[in-house]
Amino acid sequence: MKYSLLLAFVCFLGNTSLAQECNSILLGQVVDFHDNTPLDGATILITGKQNTSFTDFDGKFKFENLCNGVLELEIFHPDCKSKFFTIDMQGDLFQKISLEHHLEELDEVKVLGDVKKNTTSSQEERLSQEDIEKFSGSSLGDALKNITGVSSLNTGANIVKPVIQGLNGSRVLILNNNVRMQDMEWGEEHAPNIDINANQNISVIKGAAALEYGGDAIGGVIVLNPLPIARTDSLFGKTQVNLFSNGRGGNITSEIVKSYESGLYIKAQGSLKRLGDLEAPEYILSNTGIRENNLSLNIGKRDFIQGWEAYYSFFDSDIGILRASHIGNVDDLITAINSPQPRIIEDFTYDITNPNQEVTHHLGKLNYYRRFKGLGKLSLQYDFQLNRRFEYDNRIGEDAGKPSLDLQLTTHTFSPTLQIDAKENLHLKVGLLARFQTNFPNPATGVRRLIPDYDKSDFGVFVLGDYELSDNFKIDAGLRYDFSNINAEKYYRITRWNERNYDEDFGNLITDIVGTQYLTNPVFDFHNVSAMAGFQYELNENQLLRFNYALSQRAPNPAELFSDGLHHSAARIELGDLRIKSESSSKLSASYELASKTWGLVVAPYFNAIDGFILLEPVDAELTIRGAFPLWVYRQTDALLFGIDVSLYHNWTSQLKTDHQFSWVRGTDQTTNIPMINIPAANLNNRISYVHPTFHELTVSLESQYVFEQNRFPPNITVFSPEQQQDVLLEINTPPAAYHLLSLDIGAKFSLFKPEDLSVGLRGTNLLNTNYRDYLNRLRYFVDDLGRNLSIRLIYKY
Repeated sequence: MKYSLLLAFVCFLGNTSLAQECNSILLGQVVDFHDNTPLDGATILITGKQNTSFTDFDGKFKFENLCNGVLELEIFHPDCKSKFFTIDMQGDLFQKISLEHHLEELDEVKVLGDVKKNTTSSQEERLSQEDIEKFSGSSLGDALKNITGVSSLNTGANIVKPVIQGLNGSRVLILNNNVRMQDMEWGEEHAPNIDINANQNISVIKGAAALEYGGDAIGGVIVLNPLPIARTDSLFGKTQVNLFSNGRGGNITSEIVKSYESGLYIKAQGSLKRLGDLEAPEYILSNTGIRENNLSLNIGKRDFIQGWEAYYSFFDSDIGILRASHIGNVDDLITAINSPQPRIIEDFTYDITNPNQEVTHHLGKLNYYRRFKGLGKLSLQYDFQLNRRFEYDNRIGEDAGKPSLDLQLTTHTFSPTLQIDAKENLHLKVGLLARFQTNFPNPATGVRRLIPDYDKSDFGVFVLGDYELSDNFKIDAGLRYDFSNINAEKYYRITRWNERNYDEDFGNLITDIVGTQYLTNPVFDFHNVSAMAGFQYELNENQLLRFNYALSQRAPNPAELFSDGLHHSAARIELGDLRIKSESSSKLSASYELASKTWGLVVAPYFNAIDGFILLEPVDAELTIRGAFPLWVYRQTDALLFGIDVSLYHNWTSQLKTDHQFSWVRGTDQTTNIPMINIPAANLNNRISYVHPTFHELTVSLESQYVFEQNRFPPNITVFSPEQQQDVLLEINTPPAAYHLLSLDIGAKFSLFKPEDLSVGLRGTNLLNTNYRDYLNRLRYFVDDLGRNLSIRLIYKY
């Protein structure tokens, strides 16, 4: 009995002691790791107990009557993943807990319409996923023409360079998976070395507002990125096959993705393309086939705190150049311009012979990011590019089979950036750029090198910011400085050196005399400053105003400085100028945007004044050992471009929709008061679409494209004809007539093994087989553009 009383007494003392210790208070606050803002509505649960608390507007919570000891908390929030947190209670305690808010972005693949824009105040448009699939077998430039204000500069159908609001080449930057492409973009017949199938998120930023990517984006920036991969255990992919009647070939592209809940992912993508000779409405375009092989590999790990990515892509193409365009002398060009048909028409073949281009491009990227609590995100990136270009001429004898141009461009880039977004309404981004590039023109070609050996070093620093003044008013601004150094070794014929009057200004560059040539060492430094500022104002939930001013400066590229000789694939002599300085652009752009369920409108005027604009234009003909060729010369002038882009849509019913786009740009050489060369003609595009959602999501679209005649162009030139032994007018600048094209696209979805896993499409372009020539196609001197093309696409998702 006494033992029972003793035991009861001990238990009583123990319970009394415990009761005295279970009076501690836990106060806490749950905040966003991203910007340290309080998180309202979070749930805090003490595991193993029934105690539950909720955060208030300030993110604060409270537990009372807690016993001392180790407690485990589980925190929930609708926009966050659950987090377990262990604390050691020894009396009253205040604990601040950070949750990885916005972590849901790592667990979903957003549709394109919801993807955040790259800028606030500038004009930006995206390609839809449907358009990317429609142009899977075409070039990037062809697909981008679906965006208002974007046209293309073509060398036939396979070499297509984007033109944004009248500007192209080095003035248009292309970002491939956050890597700026370095693929000799200065050549009019150098297409971007990009497989459109490797990226599903493609947008165009018009103008130089995106200073993060480069201050020299006077024309604009094309941003291509793959869609984010969900943080989940999955295995999925897609294969698309396209067959074409024009060219009698097609392409196949396939990708497969393996992802894990940990954030690790692996993606592989590849494509093959084979086309034979293309066809105009009335004849074969001999030697216009293409062979293309592309591969990309991506592995990485995405987490909220940190992540990394390794990316590699390989692009390989062999492109035939229209044989009829390979002129032997200026008389050939005169004959070609005056003839309704090409001078060479052969039977259809899949063979690609001279003249042709062979291009390979390797791109590698390593990226690492880490988030810092209450500060932002630091990203470090290194990328490497190797671009190899061969251009083949019709050569005979011992030189047969040798390329006339053999260039190797190697680029290394390191670019750290820090995104500061700890404050809810203010976001800043600062970054550095260090790039080294070397160009090696192989002298084994036996042909005078068009572009010399050079080393190029670039350094840049930028700061960007956007601030939300209110729920409907945002402003953004940026400043960037770029330094470029070019160190070249170049041979000049003494006669050319004297003809250009270089001796007076650049006599100190001569390092040696080799026969009839000077060996020179041009070294140039360029200091460029770029800036932008603008705002976005929401009039209401359906209407938006944007305004942007951008000052951008672009250093001349090596072709503009050093070109000196026959550019074989272009069949012309090109001359650069050592006196060329940086361009400076001042651009004002605005847009009014309206979007509702029934209709939408975008009106976007712009005004661009460019001091020291660098242009390439024909001035004469020059005699070489190959014959007489047109002479194209780089020069600087002051230019003025202004225009407007308009797009309109109307949903007549839930099944019937119309889309309309109009673009117009006017360019004038202010120095001579004459129109600028290669300015796109005004164009009007219309589309009517019908969708039958209950019958395999059948979609039928009829598209109309009307391109006006360009009635503003520089004067033609007079050249001496060796055949006629007199001066003749060479109508090299006269634009062709206006034209109208019709296209039809039909698509439907079917279920094989999963719901709607098979998509089938039929597309027809130039349905009426119209004869036409486009002003910005440099083969317009020789042949009509493409005739009717029927294509079939099959897309299987697994």
